[in-house]
Amino acid sequence: MLETVRNAFKLKEIRSRIIYTLLMLVVVRIGTQLPVPGVNGSYFSEWFSGNSGSAFGFFDAITGGSFEKMSVFALNITPYITSSIIIQLLTIAIPKLEELQKDGEEGRKKMTAITRYLTVALALMESLAMAIGFGRSGLLIKFNALNVITAVVTLTAGSTVIMWIGERITENGVGNGISIVLTINIISRIPQDLTLLFEQFVKGKEIAFQVLNLAIIIAIIIIVTVLTVALQGAERRIPVQYSRKVQGRKQVGGQTSHIPLKVNTAGVIPIIFAQSLFMFPLIIMQLLGKSGGNGIGGTILKMLNQSNWCDFNEPIYSIGLIVYIALVIAFAYFYTSITFNPLEIADNMKKQGGFIPGIRPGKPTSEYLTKILNYIIFIGAVGLVIVAVIPIFFEGAFNASISFGGTSLIIIVGVIIETLKQIESRMLVRNYKGFLND
Repeated sequence: MLETVRNAFKLKEIRSRIIYTLLMLVVVRIGTQLPVPGVNGSYFSEWFSGNSGSAFGFFDAITGGSFEKMSVFALNITPYITSSIIIQLLTIAIPKLEELQKDGEEGRKKMTAITRYLTVALALMESLAMAIGFGRSGLLIKFNALNVITAVVTLTAGSTVIMWIGERITENGVGNGISIVLTINIISRIPQDLTLLFEQFVKGKEIAFQVLNLAIIIAIIIIVTVLTVALQGAERRIPVQYSRKVQGRKQVGGQTSHIPLKVNTAGVIPIIFAQSLFMFPLIIMQLLGKSGGNGIGGTILKMLNQSNWCDFNEPIYSIGLIVYIALVIAFAYFYTSITFNPLEIADNMKKQGGFIPGIRPGKPTSEYLTKILNYIIFIGAVGLVIVAVIPIFFEGAFNASISFGGTSLIIIVGVIIETLKQIESRMLVRNYKGFLND
């Protein structure tokens, strides 16, 4: 990894792209410090400190703390992520969108435009709900039309600017613009979280306990990181043989290739889906200023709140964790089914004269791929659950609340690996160009 970065800085074009990306990220971090006009920042921070362990904890982590500060980038790229997921799901139900998705570069541009418009619409709705919901609770200095409109316009514009920055990084930087913005937001919270862990479990303790607790914290972080890296890099390679064809006096084909099936086929999407389902009722109730009470409704809301899971004193709330795990596994199968089509892969292989050794082309190949994929999805989903649940367990059992949990680490590792691949591919292309010019 370090070798790749070192070699990248030796090439002027790639060095310029890296510097451009870093400058854009500086703009993002500056924007997270600029408060929305008309917001009572201190009151909002106090309100958030009482709710950060619940529905808004992960949301604040992926916004790089800008949500807690109620800055102009408070919504950050969350509307864009939601918009992208919605568009992906709609391609199943709307044939026109499916056609656009398969329509090459022109179709991709139209899909991108649709995603942008939906992002602005979602940002507008979210900012309106936040301005009115928080304003009624006294989170605006003065709850009047002017302050509400100012907050809505500022938050919507901030989300749109973040989307624009992400696209510029993709075009003029090192690629994966939106993902890089998301990653830098999460990374920016890590020093604060490590400081809190140190003050909670190390500072002020006896020397023996300091050493023991510090060793446990480091060991857990290393274990989760290693598991995450292994989960992101693991894949099952299906061998493919291409039959020989006679063209004139020559025989062509006969190459051996493979189909790489990633173990974690759905990435972090299943966790985001599951967390979104759990967060939605909590956010609605908190915006309305209601806790749910002590009845059945209150118990259900506490089950949905992951800060109550794995608490040995109140094990009933861990039922929510069981439901959460089931949802992650179910969404892993669901999302993979809409992004990977074994029948289409089998048909393309058949057209190109390819086959899996020992498996007949066509439907048998599709059935074989589906069978293998089902095993892989389950293994990947279980690995995803393990990585996600480890931080949740320590939060519930030992009150070790941190924002860079398993979900955040999966995002960080995945984006770093993919970005390095992008840099390596650009370096390879440049070397090819240099060879051809010579």
